[in-house]
Amino acid sequence: MNRLAYIARRLLRTVLVTVAVVLLSFFLIRLAPGDAATVMAGQSGYADETFIKNLRAEYGLDRPLPVQLWKYVKAVAHGDLGQSYERRQPVLEIILERLPNTLLLDAFALMVAMAGGITLGAIAARRPGSVGDAGVTVLAMLFYAVPQFWLGMMAVLVFSVWLAVLPPFGIATMGADYTGLARLADVARHMILPGMTLALYYMASYARLTRTAMIEVATQDFVRTARAKGIGEGQVARRHILRNALIPLITYAGLQASILVGGTVLVENVFSWPGVGTLAYEAVTARDNPLLLGIFIVTAVLVSLFNLLTDIAYSIADPRVELGG
Repeated sequence: MNRLAYIARRLLRTVLVTVAVVLLSFFLIRLAPGDAATVMAGQSGYADETFIKNLRAEYGLDRPLPVQLWKYVKAVAHGDLGQSYERRQPVLEIILERLPNTLLLDAFALMVAMAGGITLGAIAARRPGSVGDAGVTVLAMLFYAVPQFWLGMMAVLVFSVWLAVLPPFGIATMGADYTGLARLADVARHMILPGMTLALYYMASYARLTRTAMIEVATQDFVRTARAKGIGEGQVARRHILRNALIPLITYAGLQASILVGGTVLVENVFSWPGVGTLAYEAVTARDNPLLLGIFIVTAVLVSLFNLLTDIAYSIADPRVELGG
């Protein structure tokens, strides 16, 4: 019952966060320099004042700002995120078309980052101060410090240009009419470079966090008790140290999942991955305000839901933790 009440409170909080995002994003976008009608007129090749005036009237940009805001808030409350200026399609339809691509890339990157980072962190924690520990630390710092866009470009240069073993751009081979398993394999090949570029940065964080958590857990009394019972060191490390060290990683994984949803703009643009990140960039350059606002709203809702799922998963993994307000 407590858990259901907590979920209800968090869902209400998600609604309030969404409202705040709508208001803040609306005013920030409207206060940005430039005019959406002028940009649209320039793109269409008709930049005369009459055409621009007609565009403002068509999209309601000639109305007072409070009137525009009220109209938009009412529409969002009914599930209508508006129509894209540039594409002339419903915003929600455009976002939902791209969102699965971003979630697929994020899920792949998160799984690789967790698997690799936890493994490296466990290796480093077995013998703190050893050569292996130092090597993992240096590697983690390197992956953490290198800019993602530079890493992505180097990956394209090495694996696509020099070695020619992986496709550099897109989500599928252009012109190929693959179906079934062949289609899945083609998408998987295209996902390797952008997915690994994202994963290496977060893998470094998981490695450092796992190492720190395992070293801290290794000093606890229950670990000494397990060793005193004659349990093998490998079993102690796996069943007692690593298992308890993974609990803090649940919170971190949820945080990273939230960041990944809205933080793939650079990587998606480097690899021309057709996700929400490239869509946001296209919306900014085209001054497509409804589309940009819709992306902000959908991202805010997803981040809030990821945080809720993280809290629930943490309470299940560690029964000592109670879900609060």
